[in-house]
Amino acid sequence: MVPPAALLQIIQKGLQYTEAEISIGDGGSERVVVDMRKKQVAEAERNRRGGGGGGGRMKPEAHNGGEDDHSNHHQAVAMDAESSGGGGGGGYFPANRVTVLRGHESEVFICAWNPKTDLLASGSGDSTARIWDATDPASAGEAKKQLVLKHCISKGGLDVPSNKDVTSLDWNCDGNRLATGSYDGFARLWSTDGNLLCTLGQHKGPIFALKWNKAGTCVLSAGVDKTTIIWDAISGQAQQQFGFHTAPALDVDWKDDETFASCSTDQSIQVCRLGSDCPIKTFRGHSNEVNAIKWDPRGQLLASCSDDMTLKLWSVDRGSLVHDFKAHQKEIYTIKWSPTGYNTRNPNANLYLASASFDATVRLWDVEAGACAQVFCNHREPVYSVAFSPCGRYLASGSFDKCVHIWSIESGTLVHKYQGTGGIFEVCWNSTGDRVGASAADGTVVILDLRMM
Repeated sequence: MVPPAALLQIIQKGLQYTEAEISIGDGGSERVVVDMRKKQVAEAERNRRGGGGGGGRMKPEAHNGGEDDHSNHHQAVAMDAESSGGGGGGGYFPANRVTVLRGHESEVFICAWNPKTDLLASGSGDSTARIWDATDPASAGEAKKQLVLKHCISKGGLDVPSNKDVTSLDWNCDGNRLATGSYDGFARLWSTDGNLLCTLGQHKGPIFALKWNKAGTCVLSAGVDKTTIIWDAISGQAQQQFGFHTAPALDVDWKDDETFASCSTDQSIQVCRLGSDCPIKTFRGHSNEVNAIKWDPRGQLLASCSDDMTLKLWSVDRGSLVHDFKAHQKEIYTIKWSPTGYNTRNPNANLYLASASFDATVRLWDVEAGACAQVFCNHREPVYSVAFSPCGRYLASGSFDKCVHIWSIESGTLVHKYQGTGGIFEVCWNSTGDRVGASAADGTVVILDLRMM
């Protein structure tokens, strides 16, 4: 009576929750804390690579970027492009334009460029975040030094490493503060010189996402405890805690300096405002976990993506669903709006929405037309991250096939590509659009330099 492949799907879903911790909730009851999906995939990758023996952390592979290694990578990526179709060739990043940064002792889940200068932040399963200095204009992407931001907890009157993953990070608009969220349940604010400024502690369990508001006055966090919290960035005090979800909150995004949206494994989206005791809007329509949400540049449309393989657009003014896109064949992990159209630095360019899926494709959506404009299908494994260049003309994608691809929005072609040594979790552009950062499952962080290319 079991349909074909149904048992396999059940087992795969169950594996997402095997890496769980038991913590004590209010009243002494046990609460199962679900680990994040990126952690599960990293564990699987570590086991596949034979690095999981003895229960120890996988160390980053030594990779010096020599000509032989890059020649092999070039050949492999070229073969991929020729055999998979959907975008054609594209130039391989030459060795002198690739910098592999080593230092993390475990998978690197996230990375983000400082909005004002070429400082690249990364967050890892080794319970640290790092700030890499790549500000020297004479270098081809090199990071001259790194600051290690150790995430510690107080135990017996001493600060000891939390041994928990850094799950999220975000720079404020001025680039002088970095916020990090951790699986230890604390958010932290850091200066650019690596000093811990403030520890934000009110969540009861891991933090999955956090974001600065546009003014840089507040930090918003989402946690496994089903709540979202707005923090005052100066005092470090919680201004308001929102408990409208019935399951872990996975992502948050600001609409303006006081209004935000959150999504959850409870399949709902809540739009809330500081000072309000109830949601402004509640959107329901997804039939599985909602993985990510993003407001468009005007703050009028809210995009959401889900394990139900759909991408949906919601209007707060109308209070209804605007578009329901159903082209992906597997879960959609994340989405990004292009920095184009009204209220952006590129007002005359069309507005697009990009989606990254476990079906190994990236899709580009024309929101005004309500249709898919491009399908980028050169990747071989799940795509975890997409990012638009500041000019809006290019899109970077990172996949667990260890490749970073850079696509032309106008032509739909693959223009640059890089193959690393670990599955790619995150890609990001610097503020000037001439460098791409990427973080990988093997503990490396990569800087791809597009200057003079």
